[in-house]
Amino acid sequence: MSAEGNTRHSEKMARIKAARDRMMQDKTGEKGLVIVHTGKGKGKSSSGFGMILRCIAHDMPCAVVQFIKGAWDTGERRLLTGHFGDLCQFHAMGEGFTWETQDRDRDIAAARAGWDKAQELIRDPRIRMVLLDEINIALRYGYLQVGEVLDFLQREKPPMTHVVLTGRNADPALIEAADLVTEMEAVKHPFRAGIKAQPGVEF
Repeated sequence: MSAEGNTRHSEKMARIKAARDRMMQDKTGEKGLVIVHTGKGKGKSSSGFGMILRCIAHDMPCAVVQFIKGAWDTGERRLLTGHFGDLCQFHAMGEGFTWETQDRDRDIAAARAGWDKAQELIRDPRIRMVLLDEINIALRYGYLQVGEVLDFLQREKPPMTHVVLTGRNADPALIEAADLVTEMEAVKHPFRAGIKAQPGVEF
């Protein structure tokens, strides 16, 4: 790039920095967030677990409750229980996808047990983040009631606790109540080309 081009670039970046600095001046608040990862694309749980690892890196106690994949031997479960059990509690409460169990009462009981454990963890002010992995699926199938979940989060979640709720088809009321919502968009997936779920990518 020419000297003139470098000068124009530096001036442009200086204007952007000044605008960002002005924007950040009043962004000083902190609070425990309700975070929703939903959508048809891959990455909802992966993003949630990435946040859990960030908490661990900051020595922030955290916890995971898995509502669906509890029967799976996943990489995240191995890592967290094997290396970071002192900072991260891991509770695999599900028994697999509903088409695998084929027993609605059993699925409801598993979801209920998961939610009971989740409430216990969220109430503990020492725990800074609780990941409710695939809870949106339990809500979608009516294993849990969204009103109960929202009422609990509003009334009993400690002010500085983050709660992350993942899974497809997040209820509109949950989306409305959340502080941060990300919808993963499916653009391309190898499953459609006959590629099965693989360690390190899917679990």
